[in-house]
Amino acid sequence: MNARYTLQGAARLQQDIRKSRFLAQAAPVDDAAAALAHVARASAADATHNCWAYRIGASYRFSDDGEPGGSAGRPILAAIEGQGLDRVAVVVTRWFGGIKLGVGGLVRAYGGCAAECLRLADKRALVELARLRVRCDYAAAATLHAKLRDFEAVRRAEVAHADGAELELDLPAGRVAELEAFVRDLTRGRGGVEVAA
Repeated sequence: MNARYTLQGAARLQQDIRKSRFLAQAAPVDDAAAALAHVARASAADATHNCWAYRIGASYRFSDDGEPGGSAGRPILAAIEGQGLDRVAVVVTRWFGGIKLGVGGLVRAYGGCAAECLRLADKRALVELARLRVRCDYAAAATLHAKLRDFEAVRRAEVAHADGAELELDLPAGRVAELEAFVRDLTRGRGGVEVAA
């Protein structure tokens, strides 16, 4: 499994390119709503263009905000992807300085400013999580609850059944086998762990 990374916190970088001022503002985001909130916060009302992109897992969006199609949003997205980042939103704001850059120049300016901002930003590894359903009888449930922290598991839901409990958990994907063995031993083979769809 390849490690994926996101940003440790917000990052900014300003560059002047042929009299236009470019300001890249990047932030870690958990979902599309957070990404769009970052876009709204980082966009400058007095700017000529506020171009942006985000990637969250397989989901991504970008905007050229009036620049020629493909000259701003897509290069910003390429900067995110080129550095293997996930759960990141980047806004590059441009204040026009009077010299036209052409489509190629815009691609280099937007993509380069975003890439340099991301390159200099502090990063942290993302831990891939697995969502599991764990079934056990009531006698084992109390012990299982007490051990969740040891497995770095987060309980998402719990449902009571006539013969026991079913928990929905998120935990680091690398610890699934360890939890499966623990549940098997705890329940003497009567409990179960399955990956949730």
